[in-house]
Amino acid sequence: NSQKPVRFLLGAALEFGGDNLAEIYFTDGSTQTMNAGQGGTLFAGGQLRLTKNEKLFLRGSIGIKYLTTKADNAHIRLTRIPLALSVNYFPVKKLRLATGIVTHQAINLKFDGVGQDAKFTSVPGLQFEAGYGVFALSYTAMTYKDGSNASYRANAIGLTISGVF
Repeated sequence: NSQKPVRFLLGAALEFGGDNLAEIYFTDGSTQTMNAGQGGTLFAGGQLRLTKNEKLFLRGSIGIKYLTTKADNAHIRLTRIPLALSVNYFPVKKLRLATGIVTHQAINLKFDGVGQDAKFTSVPGLQFEAGYGVFALSYTAMTYKDGSNASYRANAIGLTISGVF
């Protein structure tokens, strides 16, 4: 019943939080904020078994994180490429505790012609996860910087679904 030392990892996450990067005003009078930590992520990677007793694993992944608005006349979006590396501990079967580093690459806020596009960079942040089975709650502490070196908190709380094959 022992797992292979290396397994394929697939997952998805929904995250919320962070500083407001943009506020979109709609003709009906409503507004929508785009927060630095907010978005949906799809990711793939691998899991490496570190101990024979199957309690300690290293996980690495790359993904795409995406946030859009309800605007129907412009495709306003915030896209990022998350890279993550974490140590995962299973104290008992199915219970997973993890901590690791995460960075976002190619952070682009596109306004599709209705505003000035913006690019951001991130310094590596910390990510913590606690999960049972395929579900986990996560917290990410991260900072984005814009072209003029202003900082934005991209901290996020999320729900993750992931599994190895």
